[in-house]
Amino acid sequence: MPQVAETIADPDDPRLEPYARMRERDLVGRARRFIAEGEVTLRLLLGSRARFRAESVLLAPERWPALAGAIAACPHPPPVYLAAKAVMSAVTGFPIHRGVLAVGLRGPEPDAAAVVPPPPAPALVLGLAGLTNHDNVGAAFRNAAAFGADAVLLDAASCDPLYRKSIRVSAGAALIQPFARLASGQDWHDLSDALGLQALALSPRAAESLDDLSVPVRALLILGTEGPGLDAATLGRARPVRIPMAAGFDSLNVATAAGVALLTIARAQGRLTGAG
Repeated sequence: MPQVAETIADPDDPRLEPYARMRERDLVGRARRFIAEGEVTLRLLLGSRARFRAESVLLAPERWPALAGAIAACPHPPPVYLAAKAVMSAVTGFPIHRGVLAVGLRGPEPDAAAVVPPPPAPALVLGLAGLTNHDNVGAAFRNAAAFGADAVLLDAASCDPLYRKSIRVSAGAALIQPFARLASGQDWHDLSDALGLQALALSPRAAESLDDLSVPVRALLILGTEGPGLDAATLGRARPVRIPMAAGFDSLNVATAAGVALLTIARAQGRLTGAG
């Protein structure tokens, strides 16, 4: 049976309540829900077979014909609501231009062992320590997906990769890249030992350059927040490495640094064979 869409003209319709005050609710939480924006992100959400699924979809009427097939083909087609962009904007609290929104359900939260390939299989894992900027987290996830990382691990202080802006900046990678969060106070070095990973701590002050690194078969690349970087304990127990840069300047955006380092390690591990 073809998927049926329901047209809604009243911004106060209770069916639209999960979309209300989107910016404010991003800050206070959504009871295991998140917001996906844009056609590319929606298609990734609809294609998810395990961790995430769409609870509902809200579209401008003109976007419905192009998306009807993808929505009907997903394992559990969600209800679809059609509303003019003016109604969507009134509900969300800011102008909606693309006309594509969805409420996603988070699903189970795996631990690190569930998302990292077990030894002796090769592994490339990105660790984010204390990253509180949603743009940087989203861009790091995009890089992880682009360079074939097996998983992303985030400490308790790092922000939520399913924050609306993080998903958007990640180009939807946060919905397809396996990730897990460390427990509060969990030690990176103990975790890497337990998972059979060699911890590489990225720091501009490291003596060893990525260019000279003998890349491990199972690598955990840990990055800290911009400015302070990684704490001394993490640097002291991991293998510090740096990205070679021009003389007189040693600063990169953390997501850019993640991309450069992931490319170097992925290439050395043979993950990009055949890529252009």
